[in-house]
Amino acid sequence: MSLTAEHTTMPVRARLPVHSSRAEQVAWIAEAAKQIRIQDLKLVHHAGAGHIGGDFSAIDILATLYGAVLDISPARVDDPERDRFILSKGHVAGALYTTLAAFGFLPVEELATFLKPLSALNGHPNRNKVAGVEANTGPLGHGLPVAVGHALSAKLDVSLRRTYVLVGDGELQEGSNWEAMMAASQYQLDRLTVIVDRNRLQQGATTKETNDLDPLPEKAAAFGFAVVEVNGHDHGELLDVLSAVPFRPGKPTFVIAHTHKGHPISFMSNNVAWHHRVPDAAEYQQALEELQ
Repeated sequence: MSLTAEHTTMPVRARLPVHSSRAEQVAWIAEAAKQIRIQDLKLVHHAGAGHIGGDFSAIDILATLYGAVLDISPARVDDPERDRFILSKGHVAGALYTTLAAFGFLPVEELATFLKPLSALNGHPNRNKVAGVEANTGPLGHGLPVAVGHALSAKLDVSLRRTYVLVGDGELQEGSNWEAMMAASQYQLDRLTVIVDRNRLQQGATTKETNDLDPLPEKAAAFGFAVVEVNGHDHGELLDVLSAVPFRPGKPTFVIAHTHKGHPISFMSNNVAWHHRVPDAAEYQQALEELQ
């Protein structure tokens, strides 16, 4: 069976009505995240490349944002008052593409072109090629400064639009992030939310072994942020926090989402080898069975 045929059955698309109960929203987000993971697994396996470990640690965050938080739709990708989402950890573009396809921003069939010559779906997202992508990202430490610029623009426009940016914890070792955070605090950008995918693993090692970030909550607070810690795989916790912007008036928000690289696959979870490893046929089948 071709990847294109498999992808045409992706059963997500629309958001729940606004009057849905919290329990209905959480259950719906959980099902969306499951379907997005299945498609991402197929995407990476078919392409023979990608960053499935980081994809899987971030998908619950992406499903919550696009499924229930962001004020944006495929019909409003150019609306000046839309919320902004920037994927600073751009190497997990596969997770963003499958999420965008799930919610109608790009044709599901296009996922089959991931990493192919002349495809719009590059290894890092490109805003000139993919609807719904707000910034070209990939070089670590670039996305958060761009998000601060978006948030400052909104404040100057006296706009209620919100800006969310997802960064990797290893990415926070780049100094440009902390310069941007100082600016966000200085300008009291309380409609900016920085979400840290805190899986504690980066390419080849743990963040602690590479350049220890702890105590991360205290550091972010010292830079003027309102800090919240959540289970990054708990859709209820994510929904409650990400919907509550501004979390503290006058302060940007710093959400530390504790996650596991490769979650929830038994042989991938919390395993640094899956930063950019691709599942073979047997691993693909086992992962698919675990997800289903």
